[in-house]
Amino acid sequence: MAPPEAPAAAGHRRAAPPEAPSDAVLLRRTMAEIEPIADRVTSYFYALLFLRHPGLRDLFPVAMDTQRDRLFNALLTAATHADDTATLTTYLTHLGRGHRKYGTLPEHYPAVGEALLGALARHAPQSWGPRTEAAWVGAYTTISQIMIDAAAADELRAPAWWQAEVVAHDLRTRDIAVVTVRPDGPYPFRAGQYTSLETPWWPRVWRHYSFASAPRSDGLLSFHVKAVPAGWVSTALVHRARPGDVIRLGPPAGSMTVDHTTGNGLLCLGGGTGIAPIKALVEDVARHGRRRSVDVFYGARGNHGLYDIDTMLRLQQTHPWLSVRPVVDDDSGGPLSGGLPAAVREAGPWHTHDAYLSGPPGMIRRGVDALVGIGVPAHRIRHDSIEELVGATS
Repeated sequence: MAPPEAPAAAGHRRAAPPEAPSDAVLLRRTMAEIEPIADRVTSYFYALLFLRHPGLRDLFPVAMDTQRDRLFNALLTAATHADDTATLTTYLTHLGRGHRKYGTLPEHYPAVGEALLGALARHAPQSWGPRTEAAWVGAYTTISQIMIDAAAADELRAPAWWQAEVVAHDLRTRDIAVVTVRPDGPYPFRAGQYTSLETPWWPRVWRHYSFASAPRSDGLLSFHVKAVPAGWVSTALVHRARPGDVIRLGPPAGSMTVDHTTGNGLLCLGGGTGIAPIKALVEDVARHGRRRSVDVFYGARGNHGLYDIDTMLRLQQTHPWLSVRPVVDDDSGGPLSGGLPAAVREAGPWHTHDAYLSGPPGMIRRGVDALVGIGVPAHRIRHDSIEELVGATS
């Protein structure tokens, strides 16, 4: 019989075992490991998915570049907010509703989860193990169920997509068109929101565009579209679409909407075709009849980029509470890289205003920095998701 173990001497007590990392920490470790090789991981994911479930290939566009980027961003967002239930649920609910337009069904989710785990296990050997795998299984189960539930709830109140006929096509410049469509049924949205469009020339390729007006009594919807190099959807809408063509609309999205419970002034920065939702916000304020000040800074690289300035100036003449300032920036740093922030700073102060930004992703990033720098509280600055905006440039 072994003698009893002697008690530890004072000052030599056994250290408590290290606390096991949380599931959220394990998820983030995996994401950190695969981030430098994101292209390789996503390529392997799709190879597994289509090899094991070839029937799912038809749900995806012919070219996968943008889809691959969105997949990685979705995974990163979900992993980053795994321990923030409210943020995760809001994000995934929007994602689940949006996936209806692709034809995604509940039975597709296990196949995606299987391919996801296979790709992570292969490309994250340093962080992968039984506990990490269990954490990802749990996370994906939660993620998929939130998306499935959101899609099921949305199915009870709205179609997966709307057919919309092009009724007007106004070419404002050689690469910018105002496209007006008539949906095949009621299409509820709020000024400042955006939707996704699919053209008949590029099936299953969806791009985001903001509504260029507040909801209209005739139900028509307008979008400002700029054709960009290698932009499949934008080029088709600008140079191929004509009255009579039929496109598809996804559900409305976005939270860049006006809070009508407050009398705060509005400071609006619109760059290029980003003036479209700004115009919608102005119309929305006018419809509610409250005389709150609205200051619009409309920026472009050159005068030719101010393609909608006449419309904005007519609105200014109609509404005494509206001020419109065109800002031209010909610097090589890009649209609004220097001129707009300087113009906004000089015209301030704006710390009591609600700020709205719409335009190229770089302009929004610089605009937010400038506004915070001059005292506009961050919670009063609204703009669309940078990730969604990147997808809208093609």
